[in-house]
This record gives sequence, C-alpha cells and structure tokens, in this order.
Amino acid sequence: MATYREIQRWVKPEYGFVPKTCWIAHCKELMGIPLRAAWNRSGERQETCPNEKRAMLFAAFRNSGIA
Repeated sequence: MATYREIQRWVKPEYGFVPKTCWIAHCKELMGIPLRAAWNRSGERQETCPNEKRAMLFAAFRNSGIA
C-alpha cells in the first residue's frame, strides 16, 4: 500500500498541487479503506477534502493499487 508521501509525490506532477494528509485520510474514509489511529487526532475530522480535489485523489489511489 502506498504511503501518504508517495500519494503526494504522484499527485503533484499530475495535477499541480500537493494534497494535505488530512485530505488523503478523508478520501480513504469515503472509500471505506481502514485507517490507523492518528496520535494527533481527537474526535471528529476538522478539515475535509474539497469536492474538486476528491476525484484526483481517487485516481491516485487507483494508480497506487489502494483501491
């Protein structure tokens, strides 16, 4: 499974932005991919992935074999 950093490195040249790790985690949740517990997160997710960036992250997941 690809790491968050590998996903960020794939997205940057393809789409011209570096996704935040919280966006990657949110998209994984939307796809039903299990997440590990984060040491710095308590309660609900405070920042979600913008709608216009989700399709690009889903493409990165498909490319990396996550989904």
